[in-house]
Amino acid sequence: MASWRVYLFLVLANLFWSGNYVVGNLLAGGISPLQLTAIRWAIAAPFLVVLAVLIEKPDWRAALREWPMHLLQAAFGLIGFCLFSYQALAHTTALNAALVGATNPVLIAVVAALLIRERIRRTSSLGLVTSLVGVFLILTNGKLLEVFTTEYNVGGLWMLGAVMVWTVYTILGRTLKTGPVTSAAVQSVFAAAVLAPVTLLIGGPITLDSAGWWGVLYIGLFPSVLSLMLWNISVKKIGAGRAGIYLNLMPVFTALMALAMGTPITLVQVLGGALVIAGVWLTSRPPRTGRVAPASPIALDAESSEVGPVR
Repeated sequence: MASWRVYLFLVLANLFWSGNYVVGNLLAGGISPLQLTAIRWAIAAPFLVVLAVLIEKPDWRAALREWPMHLLQAAFGLIGFCLFSYQALAHTTALNAALVGATNPVLIAVVAALLIRERIRRTSSLGLVTSLVGVFLILTNGKLLEVFTTEYNVGGLWMLGAVMVWTVYTILGRTLKTGPVTSAAVQSVFAAAVLAPVTLLIGGPITLDSAGWWGVLYIGLFPSVLSLMLWNISVKKIGAGRAGIYLNLMPVFTALMALAMGTPITLVQVLGGALVIAGVWLTSRPPRTGRVAPASPIALDAESSEVGPVR
């Protein structure tokens, strides 16, 4: 039986990832998505390298032999996802972004099933449709019947792009032989190295006060390093399948943080969020027959040590 500490670690990991949405939303006016992404990985990279050494004791030469895939992963997951999500936070609330982002497990499960030519279960199909209805409620601000004529929530659309980018990142990452923490370390170094010269050339001015810089430091350490460590410790103990259920806490924590900061929560957000979470639950339910799916490098492995979302 898993220790209570494992479940505490999962709660804290999702709490810190939720904070990334809230703090990123607060910083949107003083720093560009490009600058925030670059500084985030510049802060996180050395800590992730140390974390990889302590947890996995990697063979760095073997890890670097996969450098083309690591570079591609850094482009999609660490750079692309962050740029899209921080752009989203410049145009919508932290809660809207978190609710749209919560569809990630559904899209990953469906795309993985399509790629390995497996039949999609009825509950998974129902979960996909349910989550999509929830997302469209949020994107259209509740005007679901005017889906083709209404003015869409621009930030929500950016976040939907982030979800798609992260799905590509996750599917590609299943072919890597490098350990998950070592992969994150290598990719964060690549991301920091690629982004540094680009940001210096086109980044523009940063207008953050001292509180804003504390927010940047939070993003560089808590969601990028501590959440990763806590998530991987937990997944190793109880498996990714059971740990993944806790990802549904992110919209809840984001909503509580928003309320604490005086941001009102609308009925549309409540209904949309409930549908998204219900859809994720339906998609994540194991088959009733108890049959084991055939092994595949893309299949969702409930006992893998897969890295959680780099939120």
